[in-house]
Amino acid sequence: MSKSILQSNEDECYICGRQCGLEWHHIYGGVANRKISEANNFKVRLCASCHRGDGGAQYEKELNLRLKKECQAKFEENHIREEFIKLIGKNYL
Repeated sequence: MSKSILQSNEDECYICGRQCGLEWHHIYGGVANRKISEANNFKVRLCASCHRGDGGAQYEKELNLRLKKECQAKFEENHIREEFIKLIGKNYL
């Protein structure tokens, strides 16, 4: 079973497709939301560059927001928006 709600192939970077140096990126961060991300598979595998490099998800606001929106949309394929807001505390769509 996949550990990512968004990603079926966890052997490559979700952004660029590289297959080395992969790290888990929890889409919703912070102490509480990181635990919620882990419990609900709100995470993706990213190479070090796409995760922590210049323009990476940790520092690039637009990429970070894109991942949040994609994750929420995927969650809402099987759940209602209110469930998402109850989990994360915010609507990104």
